[in-house]
Amino acid sequence: MSVCVAVDCMGGDHGLSVTLPASADFLNRHPQARLILVGQQQAVLAEVARLVGRSGRQFSVLQDSARVTIVHAEQVVGMDDPPAVALKSKRQSSMRHAFQAVADGKADAAVSAGNTGALMAISRYVLKTLEGIDRPAIATAIPNRQGGSTLMLDLGANVDCGPEHLFQFAVMGAALVSVMQDKPTPTVALLNVGEEAIKGNEVVKQAADLLRASGLRFIGNVEGNDVYKGGTDVVVCDGFVGNVALKSSEGVAQMLGAFLREEFKRNWATKFAAVVASPVLRAFAARVDPRRYNGAVLLGLRGVVVKSHGSADAYAFRHALERAADAAEHGLIARISGALQAG
Repeated sequence: MSVCVAVDCMGGDHGLSVTLPASADFLNRHPQARLILVGQQQAVLAEVARLVGRSGRQFSVLQDSARVTIVHAEQVVGMDDPPAVALKSKRQSSMRHAFQAVADGKADAAVSAGNTGALMAISRYVLKTLEGIDRPAIATAIPNRQGGSTLMLDLGANVDCGPEHLFQFAVMGAALVSVMQDKPTPTVALLNVGEEAIKGNEVVKQAADLLRASGLRFIGNVEGNDVYKGGTDVVVCDGFVGNVALKSSEGVAQMLGAFLREEFKRNWATKFAAVVASPVLRAFAARVDPRRYNGAVLLGLRGVVVKSHGSADAYAFRHALERAADAAEHGLIARISGALQAG
């Protein structure tokens, strides 16, 4: 992995306390990779010095000038900043400088945990959209019962969509799966209220017509519970539906985890059962750990941009960095452009 990733070090709920440890972990795991750390320089240098002083061997890679470049950015996009404010009034923000590094060819990809609205506005302004794409879409991998993952998009970038937008999402999603999972002809489905072709609103029905007439491997409609079965590689929906579905799924996962903890702590017998079952519980927790799937790719731009969850810890943010590096190394943008030209 010989790519260079620009990191918005100041973004997200935790900023430097997460982005810098994650960056060090990423660099240690990928000796050929390079990073551009974008943020308020004095704060970045102070945090690097603190980390090295605490555990020099683990974090000293952040002081390797051959692999790490620090770019100063005076401003920080807040998690509650409106997109217009972030775009017009914070032109010297760490988020904008990170995306500019991609636009200027200094970085192959950029990662930010900043607020989604600002990320959408700034990345689209700086990088522009690919020819044939009206709106970028947020896509992420969701674990399924077959041991793999299902790519779902859009997850919140576009609340209102037309049939042509859903069609474009399908093309981009199929290209991403083809690149990241080495599947030449991934299956594509529309998220709907029923599997039958007569179900759904007019937008979904017209999008289905467009997909049937395309060269994509369209398998029809799927319902919400089908997303986790693993029967399709790409599930397409508008951002309103996708965001609600994703957040609902996260809520259910958190609830089940809480229920398990409560039951195992109920009395001495259940506590003993928890000790006996601990290997299974650890394997289960690792399998459904949402941090492993952190990093949603913003598809449709003339550069690779990955949105990390704002509350991500260092483990989760490192996965977002790896997702960005993989997408860049596998030529995601060129693959999407080729798919769009092919129809």
